[in-house]
Amino acid sequence: MADSSTEEGPVIGKTDEAAVDVENNTTNTMVEEGMRLLNKMEISVAEAEKRMGKNTVSMAETHTVYLIETRPVEVAAECQNTPPDCLWRRYSEFELLRNYLLVTYPFVVVPPLPEKRAEFMWHKLSSDNMDPDFVERRRVGLENFLLRVASHPVLSNDKILYSFLKQENGWKEMVLETGFQAKIDSRLKTLNATFRVKNPDKRFSDLKHYSDDLQSVTSRLLRVRARVADRLYGVYKVHGNYGRVFSEWSAIEKEMGDGLQSAGHHMDAYASSIDDILEEEEHYADQLKEYMFYAEALRAVCRKHELLQYELETAAQDLASRKQQHEEPATGTVRTFSFKEMTTKLFGLETAEQREAKLKVLEEQIAEGEELVKEKTTECNEFVKNAWEDIEHFREQKDRDLKEALISYAVMQISVCRKGIQVWSNAKECFNKM
Repeated sequence: MADSSTEEGPVIGKTDEAAVDVENNTTNTMVEEGMRLLNKMEISVAEAEKRMGKNTVSMAETHTVYLIETRPVEVAAECQNTPPDCLWRRYSEFELLRNYLLVTYPFVVVPPLPEKRAEFMWHKLSSDNMDPDFVERRRVGLENFLLRVASHPVLSNDKILYSFLKQENGWKEMVLETGFQAKIDSRLKTLNATFRVKNPDKRFSDLKHYSDDLQSVTSRLLRVRARVADRLYGVYKVHGNYGRVFSEWSAIEKEMGDGLQSAGHHMDAYASSIDDILEEEEHYADQLKEYMFYAEALRAVCRKHELLQYELETAAQDLASRKQQHEEPATGTVRTFSFKEMTTKLFGLETAEQREAKLKVLEEQIAEGEELVKEKTTECNEFVKNAWEDIEHFREQKDRDLKEALISYAVMQISVCRKGIQVWSNAKECFNKM
């Protein structure tokens, strides 16, 4: 992430030290501040299952459901045989949960869900979202999503998340009753804020550019990996031709037959191993995809900040305009053109009573405007404080995860190369014995 993330942004107002208070979003079982749900509960997505059902237009369709298992940490630590609590969820319910978290906690870099349909694949891999290998990888991704949310210092204390894990029936109605959908910012509103903010915070501007670069770099890396995988697949499968040729050759060579036959077996085993190798590679690719999808979560935080900044600037501009209008009757000068001033010139000056009433209305509007600016300033400062804390948390997590993933990927490739060398070493021994 860019070093500019540590720079101080423009001062919007006096920073309020109080954290954002999300009403009624903590569970009764977690009253201690900062307690992560994952410290109290083991969570896993144990398996996936295909089911038949009806879609919104009452047509039969096949869908996949995922079994969520939870167990108190104390029970697991005591090695008791108590069965875990289990419930089934569809992918769309995971999406609903994440959308709720995005709206309720706009200052949080909400972990992304695994892809709904496979992208950046090597061409031999199925793109069917019902393919067993893809469903298994998505199961792992959904479990990773829940573990990330349940270990987050803010998200883990949400009562809707807790209900998602523990309450199979009525959960969807519960999340809709929160009214989060009415709080979703319209695309036009956020786009307007993006282009009309006059004093953007440099830290968030840099973060927005970083998220674009992160998405671009990871997507290019995934495309390169897919192309390399295609070529590697071809190289391995060609070794199957070696095996077939050696086997056919062994049939016409009496003295060299055993050696050729053994070498052919090594080549066949080598050719067939590529499927498992590339399937394992997909798990490393999924780790990269997660951070490619994280880029959009970062941009969502930036867009929300732009919207808050725009609302603050608009409120401040309106307040300045009201104060200017209040000064004009007292000084007798007109600094801005208005239709009312034009009608005054045409039809005569307003009476003292009218002027007094107008000043009184302006004073009330100024008081309301000052209160609104104060409220927007506090809201914006709280957002910046909480958002930047979470962004720093994300950056540490990202550096750690990507480092581990890339090292593991390199170790895997070294292991694959060593196995290839071993195959040809074994073939060499077979040739020596002929």
